[in-house]
Amino acid sequence: MSLNGHYPGRRFLRIPSLSTVLVHDLAIDLGTANTLVYVRGRGIVVNEPSMVAINKNTGEVEAVGKEAKEMLGRTPGNIVAIKPMRDGVIADFRVTERMLSYFIRKACKRRMFLHPRIVIAVPSEISQVERRAVTDSAYRAGASEVHLVEQAMAAAIGAGLPVSEPIGNLVVDIGGGTTDIAVISLSGIVYSRSIRMAGNQMDEVITNYVKRKYNLLIGERTAEHVKIEIGSAYPLQKPRTMEIRGRNLVEGVPKAITVDDGEIRESLAECVSTIMNAIRAALERTPPELSADISDRGILLTGGGALLENLDQRIREETGLPVSIADDPLCSVGLGVGKILGDFTLLRKVSID
Repeated sequence: MSLNGHYPGRRFLRIPSLSTVLVHDLAIDLGTANTLVYVRGRGIVVNEPSMVAINKNTGEVEAVGKEAKEMLGRTPGNIVAIKPMRDGVIADFRVTERMLSYFIRKACKRRMFLHPRIVIAVPSEISQVERRAVTDSAYRAGASEVHLVEQAMAAAIGAGLPVSEPIGNLVVDIGGGTTDIAVISLSGIVYSRSIRMAGNQMDEVITNYVKRKYNLLIGERTAEHVKIEIGSAYPLQKPRTMEIRGRNLVEGVPKAITVDDGEIRESLAECVSTIMNAIRAALERTPPELSADISDRGILLTGGGALLENLDQRIREETGLPVSIADDPLCSVGLGVGKILGDFTLLRKVSID
């Protein structure tokens, strides 16, 4: 042995420091339409559709996230694209677990030596059984510790509202499967309600409208594109039209038709009215002192549904209150759970475990 303690002619493996093997804690917005993963110190590193493509013959996962969504409606008979989340909760436990495992590995760059601590946002009115399904899926996917927070609370924090102050804040988070409405003050939820009327239901009513009126069958991706391009909750300043393609149900051949914004607004009327009724119910049940705050501060819209054109104008006209849209509505919940992850005091206050 040499004087410096090394055996000549032998190579030693360098033991990595803790910082090279430690996986950062994760925050997850496990949404019906999209899943976002926030890594502490790095921000949102995964933002992909909540979808998994599975080979029915072998049971193997063919694709997850963006790749799986691209396959939607275009897969051969032996491959099926599955949305494991429905109405904000787990519809397929096994597939959700596999999807979470994939996203966690991707967020950690596949170098997982230690199991991460995870904070997950869930709908306000999630049942005890549904809550257990979410936590079990996260544990099976590799989590060492799981905490749940309500989506509306996470959205408010992500949008920068002063939730810790004794001030009333009204948040409307319109996601893919649910719309979560909450009145928040002093890091607590004074009133909350979750309704299963959101982006996915809007896509569905557009599909049904086109099918009923034009005998044209269109896919989910087409319906979503129509909603984004010409959908609205209040009349537009300039009328818009859009050509959409599908299969004619009478002749059985591909066909293209042109629809205008008025038709799509008509098809979405019931969805928008349901959300409006839920907002009015929240305002009616808000304590008087907090109502005064909300009348001054207004309503904050978050989630992908907040981007439905002129929805803020519709709410403003029907409630008489100021209405604003979060700077980054699609990522508000993801950013919120990320902030909660880095603040242990706040996590204790808002966790619903």
